[in-house]
Order: sequence, then C-alpha cells, then structure tokens
Amino acid sequence: MRTPTARYFYDDLAADYDLLYADWEASVARQGIALDDRVTRALGPGTYDVLDCACGIGTQALGLAARGHRVTGTDLSPVAAARAAHEAAARGLELAAAAADMRALPLRDGAFDVVVCADNSLPHLLTPEDVRTALAETYRVLRPGGLLLVTTRPYDELRRERPLATPPAVRTGPEGRTITFQLWHWHDDGERYDLELFQLRPDTDEGAAPAPDHWATTVRRATYWALSRRQLAELAMEAGFHSVDWQDPEHTGFFQPMLTARR
Repeated sequence: MRTPTARYFYDDLAADYDLLYADWEASVARQGIALDDRVTRALGPGTYDVLDCACGIGTQALGLAARGHRVTGTDLSPVAAARAAHEAAARGLELAAAAADMRALPLRDGAFDVVVCADNSLPHLLTPEDVRTALAETYRVLRPGGLLLVTTRPYDELRRERPLATPPAVRTGPEGRTITFQLWHWHDDGERYDLELFQLRPDTDEGAAPAPDHWATTVRRATYWALSRRQLAELAMEAGFHSVDWQDPEHTGFFQPMLTARR
C-alpha cells in the first residue's frame, strides 16, 4: 500500500470532501439509515458499539451515531478524523475519532459489535497481504458473532469495462457550483488504477464575488486496487470470517455493493 499517498490524498481533500456530494447532509442521513438497517437485520434491534475504520470526515459514522449507535471512528488521515470529530460536535453527537491505520488498529480485542469500512476505502490497500492484514484487524476487534460491513465500487463490472473517466457531478451551494470528475489510468495488470480527482470551482479574488467565466481547478491523485467480489470474499474468509456474502444496492439502499461477514 502506498500509505503516504493515501494519507496525503485525504489530508488535502478533507476540507472539500463534502463537495463531492450534491447534498452531503442528505447523504449522511441516507447512508446511516441503510447501514443501520443492515445491522438490525443481522444482529436484531438495539444500540451497538460500532467502529468505522475508514471514517473520513464522518459520512457513515455521523449517520450511524444519529441512529443511536456508540460509534468510534478511525482514519489514516488525521485531518479527516479531526473534521469528523468537529462535525459530530456541531451536531451534538458522540463520536470518538482518531488517526489510525486499519492494518494496525490501536484498539482492544473484541471491543465492537460492528466494524464498517465503507465508500471504497479498503481498495486503497494494493496487495493481498495488506488487505488480509486489515481484515484480520477488523476480525480481532470484533466480538464473537460480530458483523463486518465493507462497501466498494462495483469492480467486477468496472474491470470488464475499464472506464477512463467518471461523469461530472455538480454541487450547488453558497460558494457557487463545484464540478467534480475523475480520470482513471489503468495499470497493465488490469486490476489497479491511478485516479486523478478534479474539482472545479468559480475563481474569486479576495472579497469579490465568484467570477462565472474563471474556474479554479484542484487535482488530487491516489491509487486503488479494483478488487473483485471473489477476491475480497476469499480474503475475508482467509482472515477468519464466515457467512461472507455480497448484496447489491437495490437490496440494501446503500449506493455501493456491500460485503457482509460474521466473526
């Protein structure tokens, strides 16, 4: 894994991460509902100890905390984790957030009922050894019978199609419009790719209104492993999990395919 690259990618993106969404607040609520539903279906109604081991600025962690769960958030990026804690405090939610590598979680064995690793975070790990190590850590911190939830892009389809870009997404807010899109550069192995994330915003001079004909462009870069469903399921089983299954967005209400597994 190119740990420094992934960390600095999210350190730099943390202040602007919410601009990736047309409505981040609505997405926080929607994803919290979808994940809470999966937890309830697996473990029954209740309030659970949840670890979000790639919490970012809190998109999933905030939604789950708002549903009443006791949530801990960790992220490779200390800047992103700090923003997650700030966002939780602004909403009156309890969220203990800290910087940590998911391959070496500074948490005690069996501390959680649920571990979440959502929004295509695990594919930042670029080798089977690193993915297996991270999954073994989630296994270690789960209680017996605990639930693992991992979501990724639909990589089986994407590896066949090998897209070169994503369609532009537009966010409209007080700061004007933000246009976001990605360019993908596939490696020769057909499984890994380098991503360039472009964000375009109206350029402004200090104290002036946005200029409609001038755009400020920010480009950030990262690398991903487009793990197939079979690859990730096998690695989860090698880490000790059982009842490993994949569920599609139309069945979960979450926007990405979801792997579920039990400790």
